[in-house]
Amino acid sequence: MMDLPKAKGLFITGTDTGVGKTLVAGGIARVLSEAGHRVGVFKPVASGCRKEREGLVSDDAEFLAHCSNCDLPLSVINPVTFITPAAPVLCEGVERCAVDFEQIAVSYRCICKESDFVIVEGIGGMRVPISRGVDVGAMAAEFGLPVVLVSRPGLGTINHTLLSIDSIRAAGLRVAGVVISGYDLATAGLAEETAPGIIAEWGQVDVLTILSFDEESCVERGQLGEMTAEALGECDWVGLCQ
Repeated sequence: MMDLPKAKGLFITGTDTGVGKTLVAGGIARVLSEAGHRVGVFKPVASGCRKEREGLVSDDAEFLAHCSNCDLPLSVINPVTFITPAAPVLCEGVERCAVDFEQIAVSYRCICKESDFVIVEGIGGMRVPISRGVDVGAMAAEFGLPVVLVSRPGLGTINHTLLSIDSIRAAGLRVAGVVISGYDLATAGLAEETAPGIIAEWGQVDVLTILSFDEESCVERGQLGEMTAEALGECDWVGLCQ
């Protein structure tokens, strides 16, 4: 589908929409950047974008660019944008504009040339349809990067996480690990407390870190809270990017 260069980096996906994968992707980029590495960030496809004078702008892409100190234009960081807040395959029909995979490839090649590590963020989960016959999993396979799976802490997350792990492996990709995002100690019960261990055992994966709910972190405001940054900073992202 796309003739992409081999790169060191990570593909960030989630068990669902709104689980915190943009926050995690940006946090990883921040950690690597502050360690002195040249970090490229990439959001191939975004929906639910806002319309500005320069065109459609994704909050996610802006956040990634901010966290990584990436100087490349947003049109390179996020080459395919839709205003409709829906799966890209639906956006194609509503907006009468097909996902341009060649432009995705051109942008990715440009980012790879300028970067030591590349952090790629998907859209939704692994089975979200991108275009006819292509879902996020198929697109992730084109990049060939290890995958970080972001999941929520509440009841039901075990099933969603294990199914997503199966989907990642079915795409021929390595699971770098799981990040559980949005853990609230004040309301956590037995399900939240035991889920990480069960996910690690049944999924045969590492739970890399558990991010507590952080009021200071907000993608729309371009803010990465210190608590989130510190938790992500404890992981060996350089090693996981290999």
